[in-house]
Amino acid sequence: MENFIVRLGKALLISQTSCFAWALLPNHFHLLLRTGTRPISSVMSSLLTGHVMAFNRRHQRSGTLFQNRYKSILCQEEGYLRELLRYIHLNPIRANVIPDLNALDSYPFAGHAAIMGSISNGWQNIDHVLMLFADQPSLARHGYRQFVEQGLNAGRRPELTGGGLVRSCGGWAAVKSMGKERAHLKSDERILGDSDFVEQVLRSANESMERRHALKSVDFSLDQLAARVGELLSIAPEEIFKPGKQPLKVRARSLFCYWGVHELGHTMTSLARELNQSQPAVSISVRRGEAIARAMGCSLLK
Repeated sequence: MENFIVRLGKALLISQTSCFAWALLPNHFHLLLRTGTRPISSVMSSLLTGHVMAFNRRHQRSGTLFQNRYKSILCQEEGYLRELLRYIHLNPIRANVIPDLNALDSYPFAGHAAIMGSISNGWQNIDHVLMLFADQPSLARHGYRQFVEQGLNAGRRPELTGGGLVRSCGGWAAVKSMGKERAHLKSDERILGDSDFVEQVLRSANESMERRHALKSVDFSLDQLAARVGELLSIAPEEIFKPGKQPLKVRARSLFCYWGVHELGHTMTSLARELNQSQPAVSISVRRGEAIARAMGCSLLK
């Protein structure tokens, strides 16, 4: 488990992914993350593949280690983050791995101890969690622990772990009330949030899929991508592929990387080869390119 934690920390730091809560159990684990410079799927692939390879070498075995592919749920932060923090961190007690909250305060295989200050994890976003409860760290820890303690007798929370409609409505009571009123709300098993949030996410995902389909149907190439960036920023497309840190070239390369990853589906590693740069450099360019695209209000397709 220690090896898994080390790998988790490295994967999160490299991708600048925020981790608010986590818990390792004998046969599974839970993570509460905010996407950084790489998609969560890429972070998880790197983490799990590396862990399996190391585990197999250490135990002189081969083949898969995990029974199923990981399951991810997109979460609406407002109204759900605090509940998920508590629910995830109470998992070791619910699973009878440790006896009580006092043991959880120093338990090294869950994020609760780091929030309480018992252990230190440079990759865990403690400050954001504490700010949810108070401005001063000591008061925030007290408020957080009280909040966690209040959830000890709640048991399993199906509205947090299963049933898209249940999650969208805020619990079973709300679902029953909806049935009496013959109301209908948007829901999806992959999304944890209210009806408006679910509908917004699905609409955005559908728009993204439509753009990718349109780009794929015309076989949009990297040369065409460079031409589009050059047109927008008034730079020769070939300059994007040449080394240099001139501000205009950096902006163009950043926009190129952002659209290459998020619109055309290229990996950061493949773009790094095209640009003769390191993968971390491309990762930084992707994040910068997103900000540029938003500031300019521009898109890849005219």
